[in-house]
Amino acid sequence: MTALLESHGLQAFYGDAQALFGVDVSLAQGELVAIIGANGAGKSTLLKCLTGLVRAPREAVRFKGDPIGGLPPGEIVKRGLAMVPEGRRLFPSLSVEENLLIGGLAGRKGPWNLQRLYALFPILAEKRDNPGTALSGGQQQMVALGRALMSNPELLLCDELSLGLAPIVIREIYAAMPAITGEGMTVVIVEQDVTMAQRVSQRIYCLQEGRVSLTGRSDALSREQISQAYFGI
Repeated sequence: MTALLESHGLQAFYGDAQALFGVDVSLAQGELVAIIGANGAGKSTLLKCLTGLVRAPREAVRFKGDPIGGLPPGEIVKRGLAMVPEGRRLFPSLSVEENLLIGGLAGRKGPWNLQRLYALFPILAEKRDNPGTALSGGQQQMVALGRALMSNPELLLCDELSLGLAPIVIREIYAAMPAITGEGMTVVIVEQDVTMAQRVSQRIYCLQEGRVSLTGRSDALSREQISQAYFGI
C-alpha cells in the first residue's frame, strides 16, 4: 500500500546544530500514529520539517508520492497537511470564531466547518465571540485543533496536545479523536505521556537524540522496550 507520507534519511539543522539524523517515517491513510521521546529528542523538529517550518531537502519528505521538503508552509497546508502547534499559538486579537475561520483560508473542500466543530466542542460555540486567548488552556487547545481541522487536511499533526492540561481535559480532547479519524484522516500525535500514546495510537515511533530508536505496533511494544528506546538504558 502506498504511504500517504514518508520521510527518507531526513536531516534537520538549527544553524550548525544538527537536530535530526536520518529519520525515516511512513504513514498510511487512516492511521493514528504516536511519536514519543524525551525533551530534545527531535519530535517537534520532525513535525516542523513535515510542515515546512524547518527546511528539509525536497526529496526527503514525500506526500502522496510528491516531494514536498522545503516547500513554503502555506503551500503544504493547501496540499492537505495541517499542524496543531505546541503552545496552541492562537491569535490574541481575534475571537474564537475568527481564529477558527483562519484555518479555512486554505480553501480545501471537506467535511469540517464551523457547525461540525461546534457540535464536536460545544463550549466553543458558547464562547465564539470571546477572545481566543481568554479561554482556559483546554478550551484554547480545542480552538487550535479546530483551526487545523478547518483546513480539511488529509494529515493532521498534533504537537503536545496534552501539555499543561488537566487530566479531565486531556480525556475530553482525546475522546474527540474517533470523530476526527472516522472518515479516513491520518493523525500524528506527539505525546510525552507514553501510556496515553499507547492507548490511542495504532503505531509508535520513539525518537532519541534525533534518531528513530524504536518503532512498532502500539499494542505489541512492551514497557521495557519503550523505556530502553526512550531513555537509552
